Amino acid sequence: MRFGILGPLDVRAPDGSPLDPGGPRPRALLTQLLLDAGRTVSPERLIDGVYGEEPPAHAANALQSQISRLRRRLGLEIEADPAGYRLVVERDAVDVHRFERLARAGGQALAAGDHARAAELLREALGLWRGPAPQDLPRLDELRLTAVQDRIAADLALGAGPDLVAEIRDLLGSHPLSERLHALLMRALHAAGRPAEALAAYEEARGILAEELGADPSAELSALHLELLRTPEPHRQRGVPAQLTRFVGRSQELARIDALLAGARLVTLTGPGGVGKTRLAVEAARSRPDVCYVELAPVSEGALVPYAVLTALGVREGLRGPQGEDATERLTAALEDREALLVLDNCEHVVADAARVAGLLLGACPGLRILATSREALQITGEVLCPVPPLGAEPAARLLRDRAVAVRPDFDADGSGPAGGTHARAAAIDGICAALDGLPLAIELAAARLRTLTVEELAERLDDRFRLLSRGDRTKAPRHRTLRAVVEWSWELLDDEERDLARRMTVFSGGGLGGGATLDAVEAVCGIAYPEDLLASLAEKSFLEASDGRYRMLETIRAFCAEQLPDEVRGPLKDAHAAYCLRLAERAEPLLRGHEQLPWLHRLSAERADLDAALRHLVRTAPSEGLRLMAALSWFWRLHGLAGERVALARDLLDAVGPTPPPGLDEEYALCALNAVAGGGEDERLAEADRVLATIDRQLRLPFTVVLWTLAVGPERSRDERVRAQVGDDAWGRALLGVGLGFQEQFAGRPAASEALFAEALEGFRACGDRWGMANSLDQLGLYADWRGERGRALELIDEALTYAHDLAAPEETADLLCRRGTVLLRSGRHEEAAADFSRAAELAGGVGAHEKVAGAHWGLGDAARLAGDTARARTHYESALETSARSWYSVGQTVHIFLGLGRAALAEGRAEEADDWFRQARTLSTGGTAQGLELAEVAEALASRAAAPEEAATLLGAASALRGRLIVDDPDVTPVERRVRRLLAPDTFKKAFELGSALRGAAVTGP
Repeated sequence: MRFGILGPLDVRAPDGSPLDPGGPRPRALLTQLLLDAGRTVSPERLIDGVYGEEPPAHAANALQSQISRLRRRLGLEIEADPAGYRLVVERDAVDVHRFERLARAGGQALAAGDHARAAELLREALGLWRGPAPQDLPRLDELRLTAVQDRIAADLALGAGPDLVAEIRDLLGSHPLSERLHALLMRALHAAGRPAEALAAYEEARGILAEELGADPSAELSALHLELLRTPEPHRQRGVPAQLTRFVGRSQELARIDALLAGARLVTLTGPGGVGKTRLAVEAARSRPDVCYVELAPVSEGALVPYAVLTALGVREGLRGPQGEDATERLTAALEDREALLVLDNCEHVVADAARVAGLLLGACPGLRILATSREALQITGEVLCPVPPLGAEPAARLLRDRAVAVRPDFDADGSGPAGGTHARAAAIDGICAALDGLPLAIELAAARLRTLTVEELAERLDDRFRLLSRGDRTKAPRHRTLRAVVEWSWELLDDEERDLARRMTVFSGGGLGGGATLDAVEAVCGIAYPEDLLASLAEKSFLEASDGRYRMLETIRAFCAEQLPDEVRGPLKDAHAAYCLRLAERAEPLLRGHEQLPWLHRLSAERADLDAALRHLVRTAPSEGLRLMAALSWFWRLHGLAGERVALARDLLDAVGPTPPPGLDEEYALCALNAVAGGGEDERLAEADRVLATIDRQLRLPFTVVLWTLAVGPERSRDERVRAQVGDDAWGRALLGVGLGFQEQFAGRPAASEALFAEALEGFRACGDRWGMANSLDQLGLYADWRGERGRALELIDEALTYAHDLAAPEETADLLCRRGTVLLRSGRHEEAAADFSRAAELAGGVGAHEKVAGAHWGLGDAARLAGDTARARTHYESALETSARSWYSVGQTVHIFLGLGRAALAEGRAEEADDWFRQARTLSTGGTAQGLELAEVAEALASRAAAPEEAATLLGAASALRGRLIVDDPDVTPVERRVRRLLAPDTFKKAFELGSALRGAAVTGP
């Protein structure tokens, strides 16, 4: 249950429905108990709070009657002892205690300098208030004011000064003697670029304090006044992540964006290329507690926009999830419960698809806001446009001076020095900025030339170069006017070798994770030996950005340089790029299954945009080579990517190749067909993969093909003797085969043989160094330890598996393992710990839109609530699990579990007929599906609890034991049934009935 007293008293049932406590006295009594939730409150305090100064004659008895009514009306647990009464409830379930905890944590974060976290915590705390505090509790009003002031201080540190001035002035109207509020107002005015008003605010505060208290300002307020006198320019960078360059100007634009986002859910920054839309959006978003930034410039096709957002969110397909699930469904699942700001940067070239995704997300995710940048509007309902103008004269000149100092530390920023007097230098700088139309990118490129040119030389060159272009037709595309002129001018300052390399560098992607190119890639693709000096020169001249061993081009510069690339060079260059990517992928492929797994996952992630571009090129120009590249990348996509993003590309590649595999590429062809399967309904392509793989009787070059095959069709493929030949003597493949065979033994009800195979597989994966294989093997070994009742050992195994899943950054696999861990804890009687693991699993899976894993976590939460005695909450979780359960080859077993949970919950509530109906549905469903033996075992155990005679129950338990290979030790649902039946039957009778069930196996469950 949830309770609110920060405003009108509000009581909510576990399902969120409101409950009525009754009249004024029950409400007053409940409020008193809630204020000390979990603690004993004396009768005297309760009587005073309920009856005030006129208690009834038998106040203690009247109080006891009120307590009894509350218990009956709301189902509350109120304990009585000699010292008073105690409401048994988690303190965090009461808004006032949650508020105090969050406000305290926010204050601590503020003191520690973690301003973003402080703002997040304090906003959450203050959001709990729905009205004034209960009467006679001034302490809460003081705490609220302190929290508001802390939140304002955190926002100020994050650069939100302009929007805070009005709020602080309103607070001062109610608290005119608060020196802290006066100090915050001074800081906010100063941060908003209004230093004179900040100093005037100090004088106003001094006058109020003198008039009302006859006192001078405190030492702290006086010190702040002195600080502001000495610092006329506000410091805007405090509290934000360090940037390569300072953010100059744009304070009015930032304030406008904040104001627009406060009232609108979609704000689009529009303007010409190079005007600074991206940097402005980044700075506007920086102070927000939950931001996802999506770079759309490298997205080549509109259909890939959802996948770009998924990548930015960190959402990936799990190894066990259905391939190719609708990306927009995963997006809405990942964002629907978040109060987030989504920044969609550079939408213009995919504007229709960006608009479609934005509209869908805004409609499905009520807490979401979107800040987009584009050269044209998205044109959807509710969009508010915010045109970004060029910089004005003063901030443009300040930007040029700032960047000039960065490239030439001895640059005389105040205007005196080698170029002439102050006025001459200032006039030259103003002339440069005017010639460049105040475009920040153009100014930064020009500033880079000041490494070797004087300001006068720079101004003279710009005037000669841009005389016509700066006055061109303003209806033309902006990138083909001023920005083109700036880049073109910078281009002509390069020597021939630099230009040649700049042209060739355009073959590499400039955006995404990593982006750009490494030194060895430049050397191999561009055909230039020892390019280090040329790369350094291009970086110095702002044609490249160099960071973390990679060289990237700004997209505008890249587009210009690509236009300079002759057609006769472009084709061979793309061929060389694709060949390099193929070599890189084929080199990485075996290393993804060994000790170097993590660094190579990171490397391929950094090269992902280039690998995709190379694959698209090969689909068009060399499909056979495309098959090789797709095959080499298939395991990487499954381990660390969005395989569904490649479904369309795989289909295009299949069409380009034709119906017959090229010679020697049958395995690669089958992998392409598997990659072309979306979800579970692509029978034609699946049949094609099956047909091709059926003809391969040699050792596979790519043993992970077996994994992708079984993920598509189910683990029963491991029975095929052909698979053994395809695995051959490959160590990783043999370990993988052990996993497949282990599952087959498990489904056949032979746990000892299965466990031995998983143990052998674990050793094989350990020898190879593959974390994925180790995690999957440890998961099953933990299962068997749990079945034997070795709960401590099971937790050790699962916890080790969790470390490997974490190393792989695999939230869905982590969710699976947390559910396994929660099940072990449930069988240990540790219900709260189990619920915490299931909740964490649901959070992880929900964050990446993995519906089927969210369903599994809710099924576990249902079991936890039911075994803890809260059947109402259990039903809620089971029903949620049914709603989100996915359709795949393994979801049948999941649904069976959920039906059984609903039946057991109904049985616990005395609704036997409903329980029988759920059990019958589970039995019907379990006659199909892959893991039929395990499903039927659980159904048999549930039916045993409803058997009409003890002999029938013993027979069903015997069937369950045979189907699984044993009964689970200390199973909280089954062990009590077994003990009861044993008490009712003679040992020989029990044994005979149990053995009969073991012989009948599934027939004991499905028979008449």
